[in-house]
Amino acid sequence: MNSTTPAAAASDDPFVGRVSQWLHDLQNHLCGALEAFEPEARFRADVWRKPPDSPLQGDGDTRVLEGGAVFERAGVARSRVAGAALPPSATASRPELAGRPFTATGVSVVFHPRNPHVPTTHCNVRMLAVGGDGRPPVRWFGGGFDLTPYYGYEDDARDWHRAAAAATGAHYPAFKRQCDDYFHLRHRNEPRGIGGVFFDDWQVGGDEAAFALTQRVGEAFWPAYAPIVARRKDLPWGPRERQWQCQRRGRYVEFNLVWDRGTLFGLQSGGRTESILMSMPPEVHWAYDARPAPGSPEAALLQDFLVPKDWI
Repeated sequence: MNSTTPAAAASDDPFVGRVSQWLHDLQNHLCGALEAFEPEARFRADVWRKPPDSPLQGDGDTRVLEGGAVFERAGVARSRVAGAALPPSATASRPELAGRPFTATGVSVVFHPRNPHVPTTHCNVRMLAVGGDGRPPVRWFGGGFDLTPYYGYEDDARDWHRAAAAATGAHYPAFKRQCDDYFHLRHRNEPRGIGGVFFDDWQVGGDEAAFALTQRVGEAFWPAYAPIVARRKDLPWGPRERQWQCQRRGRYVEFNLVWDRGTLFGLQSGGRTESILMSMPPEVHWAYDARPAPGSPEAALLQDFLVPKDWI
């Protein structure tokens, strides 16, 4: 990257370097921790760099594990890219930043389990930095984690939200509401899962405080999820549970392709398609107007869990 360009200057910011190093360490930790559940399957690392003539410059490491005993697909993607001007999806609420060079760096995580009793989960931690054009830099953070069960377990939901509250402290009520609002399929008026915490455009307290909060969220994710995997991964399941899991995965795909701002940002800014879409589940079903039988465990998920609730 030409160090004289505004995009390069934004990317060379030392603070951005600190954040990038922490994200690199987080990716390594999450991959190693998940592999401890797998007797044989391991992550494949796809290290990439943008070509010199690309509108974006930067690099990343997309790690994907497929066909595991516990996880059908697990993705932990890290990227750091710089561009000459923010894409429309990033400036809709910040029009004063339109046209300014930027650096975006983050880690995105999606784990799709094999056993339908183990929930799918998602985590993202990121920073967007605008600068390198002679004007004062602007940095903000975002992230969170959420849980998408196929069968509802109250102890899983309580433990998940307790971990989210411990990581975010006084911000938890607001971040929980934002998570419920964000991970909502508006075209179906249906939550994607039982939520967690979500924050975006976060600058409260300045760069150091915002970064520290983001670190707490990223580092709380795996300790919150791993115990749920451990207690559900060996529960019995069959074709009925599999059919329901694949049907609910369809909702996951719909949200990511229609509503997710991260997906839209990546595609609009010329991001790497394979890395952006590594979040998709490996097998999905759609059935016309499918409804679970009244009184069934599947109906209980919709009635008792996929509703905004104070879990703690």
